[in-house]
Amino acid sequence: MSAADPHAPGAAPVRGTSQNERGSAILTLPNFISLVRLSCLPIFLYLLFGRENRAAAAWLLAALGATDWVDGYIARHWNQVSDLGKILDPVADRLLFFVGVGGILVDGSVPTWFAVMVLVREGVVAFTTVTIAALGARRIDVTWWGKAGTFGLMMAFPLFLASHSTLGWHEAAGVFAWVTGIPGLVLSYIAWALYAPIALRALREGRAARQEQGRAS
Repeated sequence: MSAADPHAPGAAPVRGTSQNERGSAILTLPNFISLVRLSCLPIFLYLLFGRENRAAAAWLLAALGATDWVDGYIARHWNQVSDLGKILDPVADRLLFFVGVGGILVDGSVPTWFAVMVLVREGVVAFTTVTIAALGARRIDVTWWGKAGTFGLMMAFPLFLASHSTLGWHEAAGVFAWVTGIPGLVLSYIAWALYAPIALRALREGRAARQEQGRAS
């Protein structure tokens, strides 16, 4: 028996969309989540500085950090990876770090040295990523070290903020901030050390792919 034709009358619709359709999609759930994350950053700053409500700001920052995992999971498992999402998601991640960590640093709820080490690392990685992309490197996927480090730091900073709030468990929050923050910082710097050879390989492969396309055309 021959395979059923998905375009035949009465045939059941095929689950998912083509790769080109997915790549050009804009209105996807992961992209919507990324936009919501970005739109919540001014609210975080308002809660922290306008209302001086560290507890509410900590809860919001924790929720924004958690959605980073949610939108990535949906994009991969629901076939909603898009070209826009590949740009929007890392932009939202970097802004969440810079705005969140920077705001907590200005507020004084986190030790200066800790926040500066995180911001320096994020700044260098962001600059390097943009630079090698402009030079023609292929897209670099986040390593396990980077994901684990980000997870620890995303937990630590809301806890640092909560430790200086009026929450009844603020002392425990301070302890757990260090328990998650130090491993997260160490893992993020390990990821940074491993980033150099990965970036160079991505640059070589990206340029080679462009040259191959040029010869083929």
